[in-house]
Amino acid sequence: MTLIDGKKTSSEIKAEIAEEVKNMIASGKKAPHLVAVLVGHDGGSETYVAHKIKSCEEVGFVSTLIRFEDNVSEEELLKTVDKLNNDADVDGFIVQLPLPKHIDEQKIIEAINPNKDVDGFHPVNLGRLVAGLDTFVSATPAGIVDLLKRYNIETAGKHCVIIGRSNIVGRPLSILLSQKGIDCTVTVCHSKSENLKEITKTADILVAAIGRPGFVTGDMVKDGVTVIDVGTTRVKSDQTKSGWKLKGDVNFEEVSPKASFITPVPGGVGPMTICSLLKNTLKAAKK
Repeated sequence: MTLIDGKKTSSEIKAEIAEEVKNMIASGKKAPHLVAVLVGHDGGSETYVAHKIKSCEEVGFVSTLIRFEDNVSEEELLKTVDKLNNDADVDGFIVQLPLPKHIDEQKIIEAINPNKDVDGFHPVNLGRLVAGLDTFVSATPAGIVDLLKRYNIETAGKHCVIIGRSNIVGRPLSILLSQKGIDCTVTVCHSKSENLKEITKTADILVAAIGRPGFVTGDMVKDGVTVIDVGTTRVKSDQTKSGWKLKGDVNFEEVSPKASFITPVPGGVGPMTICSLLKNTLKAAKK
């Protein structure tokens, strides 16, 4: 069993990005500028945004954090999005999800200029992905594909089963993996899928992205499977200083002995998601 080290791989990619940024600045261009908009004080979002800001510093980006309390109005948030759309100094920006219930997430996503949508969530960017055109690919799916490529995991003709059909991970990943050059045969499973265990046991590559800790058990996978665990659920723990720890969607103890490759949680997909965001921002800056 080979552990897929997202931390190590992301460090390698960051070094490549930092070198490119250094060359941009040396040739008289400005450093790429990424803005994160954070609403409220969700623990997971706070951690994720802090990692993004630190990563920006590591690669030589300019980063800005705009904070709002969770009682901010939808109108105020839309005004901020409009301002960022029209700020020539900002190359890309994200509005960190989830948002409070009184704000329509889809309305916010669609208000973002697709050319600055480095999260890759805007319908224009999703549509371009479906059509096989150059676009900003959603950060987590792009990070997963990077891991598969950098670990030389064979994808052509392989059966990939994705558990989860969100617009952020499951759906865009299914499109990405079925594209020419990657060439997986893809099955997308969800809460209404019947005989789930029978389907997952046919997977050469299994991606779990449902947010249910330990959902994938040893009896759901075949020997030699590659397992990508996207889950990052905070669960209470008396073994950590913070009082919580991150758990994936895969029961690691049961599944890892059967896997040829597997991502840990934390340290697997998470760091790659941030790397993909940096790559998208660099791409936006070049445009």
